[in-house]
Amino acid sequence: MTTNPTEDDLKVIAEQVWSSYLDLDGSSPLVPVPAEKHQADVTASVSVTGAWRGHVLVSCSDAASKNVAAALLGIEFDDVAEEDVADALGELANIIGGNVKSLLPEPSALSLPHVHVEGTQGRYPAVTEICHLDGTWMDESVTVTVLESTTDLAGASA
Repeated sequence: MTTNPTEDDLKVIAEQVWSSYLDLDGSSPLVPVPAEKHQADVTASVSVTGAWRGHVLVSCSDAASKNVAAALLGIEFDDVAEEDVADALGELANIIGGNVKSLLPEPSALSLPHVHVEGTQGRYPAVTEICHLDGTWMDESVTVTVLESTTDLAGASA
């Protein structure tokens, strides 16, 4: 029986990633909050295939995505370009996805990240949300979501 990641797992992963990559001095951690108004201007995702199949998504406001790029790339917020956001948010999804993958059964593989603007509805058919973490970082919305595929690929080819 597969044990899926939990919201507690996501909280631990997010805290570790933020302290290691985005909040080195501890002054602006990701703060878990109840979902009140989630703003998903930008979403980066990685897919997991193998013994477990699904997706790990990192969604955030435009300002939060620029803060991620500034922190990861060591540049000023005002100098962040669209390509910087795509690179940095993709890398953040890759790091978080890799940590989630470490909790899943082997063998599993992680895809390259995909970054898209304006939410995720309709992009992930045949999935069930396993867990998510809503938070704020520097007063901006950030959500990490784990989706499990509900389609049986082996049965689909029969």
